[in-house]
Formats: sequence, structure tokens, C-alpha cells
Amino acid sequence: MPHGKVSPHLRRNARRMRSAMTEAELKLWNELRAHRLMGLGFQRQVPIGRYIVDFACHEHKFVVEVDGSQHAENQTHDQARTTYLEQEGWKVVRFWNEDVLTDIDNVCTHILRRMGRG
Repeated sequence: MPHGKVSPHLRRNARRMRSAMTEAELKLWNELRAHRLMGLGFQRQVPIGRYIVDFACHEHKFVVEVDGSQHAENQTHDQARTTYLEQEGWKVVRFWNEDVLTDIDNVCTHILRRMGRG
């Protein structure tokens, strides 16, 4: 998405979120960054429409979200967000923080399978 289509407010929030990633987000980012996962190019804390997604691969229109316990209480918002992204042509996969922290290999394998790469 060209920078011109992202509001300055959303861009500032994304920048702030990049510097305040959770432990689980950092762990997954270390697997995704610099094309480390099968050469796929991911970006972190990416504005898409009115949302900021945790990780996005623009080439494949694929989003990875890492959810903490607060998401268990806010499933309506998460579903609306997923619906919006899917209507825009994105595939969305979600993982719990605990899964990323304790089983990163299977998380990466699942990402590749959902992308048709595994």
C-alpha cells in the first residue's frame, strides 16, 4: 500500500508499535525478518486500511497476528478486523503468544502450509 493512503496518525501508531513489540512478536519477527522464512518478505506492524497488523507479506497478501490474553476478551473486534482484511483479499492466520513462545517451529510450519509453501 502506498504511504500516501495511510493516515499520519496510523503511521505514527505503527512506528510506536514496532518499538514496543511483545516477547512473542519479537520471537516470531526473528524468524520472519530478512526473508528468513523460505525467502518470504514480511514486514512488521503494517497499516492496512484502518488497522495495524502484526506481520504482513504483501506479495502473498498474507497476515500473521500474534494474540495475547486480551484477545480472548475482545473476539468481536478481532473477527471484524479479520473479516475486513479477508474482504480486502488478505489471508489471516492467528497464533496465541504461548504457541509462539513455546513452539515456534510449528508456528512457522503452519504459516508456510497456509501460504501453500509447506
